[in-house]
Amino acid sequence: MSQKIFNKDEIKRLSENPYVKAVSEKGITYTDEFKRLFIAEYDKEKLPRQIFEACGFDIEILGLDRVYSAGKRWRSAYRSVGIEGLQDTRKSNSGRPSERELSLEEKYGRLEAQNNLLRAENELLKKLEMAERGMRKKK
Repeated sequence: MSQKIFNKDEIKRLSENPYVKAVSEKGITYTDEFKRLFIAEYDKEKLPRQIFEACGFDIEILGLDRVYSAGKRWRSAYRSVGIEGLQDTRKSNSGRPSERELSLEEKYGRLEAQNNLLRAENELLKKLEMAERGMRKKK
């Protein structure tokens, strides 16, 4: 990760770029669209710096280390997983994926827990629906 800290003016300028999802003092989150564009342009043999500059980023603000490391990370993700590797999954992931192979008992336990959760959700939805019906009848 880059050691560069963004000041308030730099944060403001970066956040105005349509390819920036979020920016803080220490980091920047790019849109999935920009990552796909980056890969497409890189395949056309453009350099990471050229791609960032063409998309309106000021390299002096970002720093070359951040530009090249982001490009390297996205290319690696694209090579290993494909286009899905470029998507920001922080909201949909619950944590680090398990690296080891699960035993049948562990798989069964997880499926049973998932099944119980779905049953509880269904029961809650039924109760809400019944409560709504009761409210409608009272009116």
